[in-house]
Amino acid sequence: MTQINNFINGDYLAPEGNIYVSGINPSNGEPFYEVCASKEKDVMLAVAAAKEAFPAWSRTDAFERAKILQRISELILENRDKLAKLESKDSGKPYRVARELEIPRSAKNFSFFAAACTQLASECHPVFGHSVNYTLRQPLGVVVCISPWNLPLYLLTWKIAPALAAGNCVIAKPASITPLTAHFLTKLCQEAGLPKGALNIIYGSGSDLSETLCTHKDIKAISFTGGTETGAKIAQHVSPLFKKYSLEMGGKNSALIFADCDFDKAVETTVRSGFSNQGQICLCMPRVLIEAPIYEKFKEAFIKKVSSLKIGDPMREDTDMGPLISFDHRNRVREHIKKAQLEGGRILCGGEEIHFSDDHLSKGFFMQPTVMEGIPINAKINQQEVFGPVVTLIPFSSEEEAVHASNSTSFGLAATLWTQDIKRAHRLAEKIEVGIFWVNTWMLRDLRTPFGGMKSSGVGREGGLEAMRFFTEPKNVCIDYSS
Repeated sequence: MTQINNFINGDYLAPEGNIYVSGINPSNGEPFYEVCASKEKDVMLAVAAAKEAFPAWSRTDAFERAKILQRISELILENRDKLAKLESKDSGKPYRVARELEIPRSAKNFSFFAAACTQLASECHPVFGHSVNYTLRQPLGVVVCISPWNLPLYLLTWKIAPALAAGNCVIAKPASITPLTAHFLTKLCQEAGLPKGALNIIYGSGSDLSETLCTHKDIKAISFTGGTETGAKIAQHVSPLFKKYSLEMGGKNSALIFADCDFDKAVETTVRSGFSNQGQICLCMPRVLIEAPIYEKFKEAFIKKVSSLKIGDPMREDTDMGPLISFDHRNRVREHIKKAQLEGGRILCGGEEIHFSDDHLSKGFFMQPTVMEGIPINAKINQQEVFGPVVTLIPFSSEEEAVHASNSTSFGLAATLWTQDIKRAHRLAEKIEVGIFWVNTWMLRDLRTPFGGMKSSGVGREGGLEAMRFFTEPKNVCIDYSS
């Protein structure tokens, strides 16, 4: 059985106490690796390594840093198939999706920020004949990047690439239930020539590590993606210490379907936005708001499309949905469905676990894609993040009603709008309380744009210039050169 150790100062180190936990393949419920369960001492070692490496890495020429990051990007692409297989086996996502979308995007994260670190400019404010003010943007030092299990390599690279590009040294904590691609990435970073200590990766539970990671005096910033409850705890630790933090948390996103939409495209994309990665993406659209005149027509087409999704072995090319991440998570999703039924919800399709007769999949954590209707907008399933393959259909009669329903949750991450009315698109873009608003599309991402949410969905923004600014400290320099 593969054993995964912490990566600290360029070496693979066993954790304090030599304690490991088994990793479970969600497709068959069987353990297939052991990952270390780190403690406070392991964090201390990682911080010391990063602190020691920081002076040299922060002074490394931006073009040299860019060269290393670009090489990491190239190596990710060269190993795309291997990384995709690891990702599929670790998280249950379809291999095809990992290979065609997530691994290339991980490579692009490094490539994008390799270029960004050579283009980061500062402001200058001259008062001619008198003085000049200019802004220095300097790396922070040792930073922590915490990433979740649903898009393991994709979101890990989304954080560590800009942190390294800005000249920081990183302690990364990927989710311990999906460590395989992070472990493989360390080998690629070494091959690319990343100096020892610039990137350190530790594995362990958040409950064991988060307080130390947040409060250590030599850690200057925390970048976190994950659940809102965990994000709130991080904020409680970090805020009194006046450290920088960025929190990208949960969502209860909505797709708004108006009668004048491109019907076929809206149906196809809304199915994808509801059930990609088994609904385990923070940007999925679990609430579908449909204008009353086309409600029945859209419902029929949507259910037909959902019912045709192929659920099964994630390694097969024709699989649309693999298993959920764990046995416990599948149970949580089922509980949400049961509670929704008690609140008046009707299951239109799905709603059940899947137990394959194939020995290879018989113990996997599979579940049918589920569509429900008849649920009040204030019901728990329409307010709380389910993070699974469950979509609720909700009719509306007016633009105002649609806006109210979309904004009714404590979250504010993303929404999609389907309409041919450009005036409506602009009106709703202002009114819908989200950080990301797609019109007639979903998951069309430009890395130059700010990414993040409002309300309980997060604090701060990632991506492009926003990320480079987060991972640097601005310093104003004022020079009086008057005679």
